[in-house]
Amino acid sequence: MPSCGVLSAAVKERPLVRVKDLPACGEQVELWWRKRRLWCRESLCRRRSFTQTCEAVKPRARITERLRDKLATAIARSNRPVSDVAAEYGVSWPTAHTALVAAAARWLPEPTPTSRLGIDETRFASVRWILDDITWKRSNPWLTSFVDCSPDKPGSLLGLAPGRSGGCVRDWLAAQSEEFRAAIEIVIIDPSAPYASGIRAALPQARIAVDKWHLVALANGMVTDVRQRVTRDLLGRRGRNSDPLWVNRKLLLTGAEHLSAKQWRRFTTMLHEHDPTGEIGAAWAVKERLRMLLAEHEASRIRWRLADFYEAAIDADLPEATRLAGTIQTWWPAILVALTERVSNARTEGFNRIIKQVKRAGCGYRNMINYQRRILTHIAVTRPQRSAA
Repeated sequence: MPSCGVLSAAVKERPLVRVKDLPACGEQVELWWRKRRLWCRESLCRRRSFTQTCEAVKPRARITERLRDKLATAIARSNRPVSDVAAEYGVSWPTAHTALVAAAARWLPEPTPTSRLGIDETRFASVRWILDDITWKRSNPWLTSFVDCSPDKPGSLLGLAPGRSGGCVRDWLAAQSEEFRAAIEIVIIDPSAPYASGIRAALPQARIAVDKWHLVALANGMVTDVRQRVTRDLLGRRGRNSDPLWVNRKLLLTGAEHLSAKQWRRFTTMLHEHDPTGEIGAAWAVKERLRMLLAEHEASRIRWRLADFYEAAIDADLPEATRLAGTIQTWWPAILVALTERVSNARTEGFNRIIKQVKRAGCGYRNMINYQRRILTHIAVTRPQRSAA
């Protein structure tokens, strides 16, 4: 008897229990189990009767444990909708979802300490305005991911937090152990002031590094803004397929070292014939100076490239270039950390790609907790040697 420990062989009844199991040869399998219910002969026992148990089938369960594990693995590994997997194995949506929830508790341990922490955001859903009593509030459909970016590890997704504010970063870090927070030396982010404020509050000992890719993206955006402004000033409209500046716009965003001889000829001809003010060429020169700066790692060359970039921005005398130079000046301590330590947020961006794939498979999620669980379990199953969460 489970309660009193007294052995009993008195059978009360033998009900027939039907249990679903793994398919065999493409056919659904249903087990029929004569599950004996026994009497307890101990007079002081309050339970009076009990049922036989089996490790393969939990009490009151209608599916086997191996089918339950298969459901959870199939949902997580293939990144398929829960309803699709449930239909394949002949179970209901709640049964398949419950199997995934139970498996997630086993698959997702606590984050392991790391010296390099990457932080970035992805969008959870479309931005909407929600009526709250008598006022309209803008939804915050963002999700912040925390990634292990240590050079001596393959990388792992450590956790997720709703929002993209300094508060969500501070709260997630506060929920971790003191050992985890003390181990962090560098935090890699986009040039985001809210993230930086949250990091300074939660990790005063850590240094902040700004990812170089986003700085190059800002420079490319600056060149695009100048090209669009010059086009409007010259033609009084937006660019069209008949305009060389618009047709060759991607040449302006391509690194100089990646242009072929033919592309160089097209590039110089475009600037010579369709950039009478020289503003587009000057903006492109500022962008290239920034790219050369971000490619350096030696302190003396970094100082020289930085002065060269500022000089090009001053000579260009463009509001867009001045704004870019101001951004570089504001974030320069964090940029210098990224250059000297040779760190980037590439791993975080890689996990963001996986997060977006999970979102596409689900055709959007209304429940933030389910969305986080699907992301973490998918990564835990598909990258078992790399993911710690």
